[in-house]
Amino acid sequence: MSPVTVQRALRALTAQGVVESRPGVGTFVRGTRVASPVDFGWQTAALGVQGRRAPSHPSALQTADGDAIGLHSGYPDRELLPERLVRAAFARAARGEALLGRPPTAGLPELRSWFAAELEAATPAGTTPAAARDVVVTPGSQSGLLTAFRALVGAGRPLLVESPTYWGAILAARQAGVQMVPVPSGPSGPDPAVLERILAETGARAFYAQPTFASPTGARWDANRAERVLEVVRAAGAFVIEDDYAKDFGIDADPVPLATRDGSGHVVYIRSLSKSVAPVVRVAAIVARGPARDRILADTQADSMYVSGILQSVALDVVTQPAWRSHVRRVGRQLGERRDLLLRSLREHAPTATIEAVPRGGLALWARLPDDADLAAVVERCRRDGLIVGAGDEWFPAEPTANHLRLAYAGPQPERFEEAARILGSALSEPATA
Repeated sequence: MSPVTVQRALRALTAQGVVESRPGVGTFVRGTRVASPVDFGWQTAALGVQGRRAPSHPSALQTADGDAIGLHSGYPDRELLPERLVRAAFARAARGEALLGRPPTAGLPELRSWFAAELEAATPAGTTPAAARDVVVTPGSQSGLLTAFRALVGAGRPLLVESPTYWGAILAARQAGVQMVPVPSGPSGPDPAVLERILAETGARAFYAQPTFASPTGARWDANRAERVLEVVRAAGAFVIEDDYAKDFGIDADPVPLATRDGSGHVVYIRSLSKSVAPVVRVAAIVARGPARDRILADTQADSMYVSGILQSVALDVVTQPAWRSHVRRVGRQLGERRDLLLRSLREHAPTATIEAVPRGGLALWARLPDDADLAAVVERCRRDGLIVGAGDEWFPAEPTANHLRLAYAGPQPERFEEAARILGSALSEPATA
């Protein structure tokens, strides 16, 4: 056996923890340590009951095992990402000042200007557009949600949320200690009259919403509803925390943020690049005005100090390339093809999983199951037969109103959508066990 082969074998065994190298002494088989039980009971008294909550394992973050089909993913498939742009951007960033420099707490000025300019381009005449000084860069939208809930609502105070709504917002609200109050929301968004009543009853001063291609329903507010919601919020002296996670995922409609209709600071806008650029590029922005912006910046500074300059530089590089807009248009066409393929497959092989509204953008379908279906059993049968789906209960801040599944068409292997629909159809037709 050659010396090179021996060295490779030793490196592999060392990486596995089987052997250990002691410089100047030699290489030895690592001794086996017998793990003794550890009693963590003392932590019960130290932690107390404050902040206790049920563990959360959202299906959107699970990985599909083996050859399983994944319709649960919360992130787009790799082929929907601008991989060439991202790789080139990382290479350039590694050669620049961002590698060792410390960025400003609010974010790189050039990136903040880009976020502001994107909103300004869609802002109608007569409405004061957001400026770069209104932008605070955060390490992903999940961090942005937590910051917004802490800074604008505060522990123990009410936060209105659409129901159903994004599971990550539910998680962030629990972490921030705010009291979630559900607002029913359908294929066209919430009823402004119901929102007005709940604002008055609760005294809440913030409403979290996804006006464009909401997760999980795909709902999109039309111009009239958006204006009526803004009127209600302004009259109540409240904020709308707008989560524009799907800005880059339009299919049959161009996303127009609610924030472009507001010049008086009632809309606090959260815009993420993590899903559309790459999951590793954890960069988002909160756009807020007045004292709200100051509180958000203070919370960000206390929580994360600043966002990696490398990641900010990469994000800015990607979205300012001429090829970026072409990429976004191409992704819209690909998402449309995937959405329509999954719809056809469901209608043919799982007709009892009904899609009440076809989304015009976003990443997934919201399928309603028969009222007498055992949701947990259906999910488990699918898993048994090689299909991972997202149980709809995870997207309700309170009790679910019906049986739903979130079925992602943006995940991997669209060529297996028909197979997936057959598995789901079989799971729905299988008789319940006693």
